[in-house]
Amino acid sequence: MTTLLPFPRLRSSASAHAESVKRNQLALADAYGRVATDLRVSLTDRCNLRCAYCMPPEGLDWLPGADVLTDEEMVRLITIGVKRLGITTVRLTGGEPLLRKNLELLVADIAALSPAPEIALTTNGIGLAARAEKLAVAGLKRINISLDTLDPETFVRLSRRRRLPDVLAGIAAARAAGLNPVKINTVLMRGINDHEAFDLLRWAMSEQVQLRFIEQMPLDPQHGWKRDEMITADEIRQRLSRHVELVEDPEDARTRGSAPAELFRVAGTGYSVGIIASVSKPFCGACDRVRLTADGQIRNCLFARTESDLRTPLRSGASEEEIADRWVAAVASKQPGHGINDPSFLQPDRPMSAIGG
Repeated sequence: MTTLLPFPRLRSSASAHAESVKRNQLALADAYGRVATDLRVSLTDRCNLRCAYCMPPEGLDWLPGADVLTDEEMVRLITIGVKRLGITTVRLTGGEPLLRKNLELLVADIAALSPAPEIALTTNGIGLAARAEKLAVAGLKRINISLDTLDPETFVRLSRRRRLPDVLAGIAAARAAGLNPVKINTVLMRGINDHEAFDLLRWAMSEQVQLRFIEQMPLDPQHGWKRDEMITADEIRQRLSRHVELVEDPEDARTRGSAPAELFRVAGTGYSVGIIASVSKPFCGACDRVRLTADGQIRNCLFARTESDLRTPLRSGASEEEIADRWVAAVASKQPGHGINDPSFLQPDRPMSAIGG
């Protein structure tokens, strides 16, 4: 059983997008009126951190190299998505996407497509200091960087690596490269870093980066997630409100569309902090995302328990039309919601590191 969610929120850009889709394009539409235009591409399942909510200390069994799409295969599938299926945004994720060799060349190839999609990157920031400018020159427009703590010892406890200075250097480099606004993704964990909520907000305001708190989701390979241990969106707001007044912005609510973060302005400032209530207040009704894994599988939801194989037909010589048809069919079967709040919910077989953000 899957919980039915409210009808999709109206998006001001929906009609404009529909008019811009060429007649020879197919739409990645599902049975609930949603159209996928945002493609999340996992470049690798490997990561150089071992964050407690994502991966065990010893790591995971990585995908065999032969199963992972080559750069050429990745670009071909993205090209089909952009030219034939109406994809307008391509977000590169992992694992850790900076571990993908020739990432700058891959970004440049995507940026050269016509029509050119907006290219974004989700990263842990390690190694970004040396590459942010090159990525921006190649065509990267937006970046999200994960940072859960400002305390070096807590960083080690959470990620099992002593790399906080590298992440902070990467954030600074992203700002210097003009990848603004730099978005910071933070997961609060009870008894570990939840006391840092205001410290992180104060730091983000001083650094002029956009902080977004995200509820912890059941995507760990250990399947150890417990709802009653999760720091909810309401709790995050309450903790911040002890120090600052948070003001809801009616204009943001009206224009939010498919954006996952609900924004709250810090009273007396021009700064807004985001809270993403993926579990407690699902926004599946406005979802416009589809995911491509590093081994060429289409996932129509982050929590999907089924996948559609594009790698096999791609390597078997299938035409672009045949691949596009498979892709359309995969999205058409998308469920109305992720079902986390159903008693029958089961986590996906793949962990977060193998799916992509």
